[in-house]
Amino acid sequence: MKLRILEILEEKKKTKYWLYIQLGLSYQNFNKIVNNQTKSIKFENLKAICDILECTPNDLFEEYHNAKPQ
Repeated sequence: MKLRILEILEEKKKTKYWLYIQLGLSYQNFNKIVNNQTKSIKFENLKAICDILECTPNDLFEEYHNAKPQ
């Protein structure tokens, strides 16, 4: 699974900084979430992101598959 936060921000013409200020997380945690460098996300943060971006969790996540050599 991959978070689509950057894509949604672009669609809504908002910046990462705008979302960072809205969320109130530490920059280190925020940056890991936005750049898909985290292995987990708290439900409260997920809900806050959805509320701020006016989207659903389904909108936030994208499934991807790693190509495996045969």
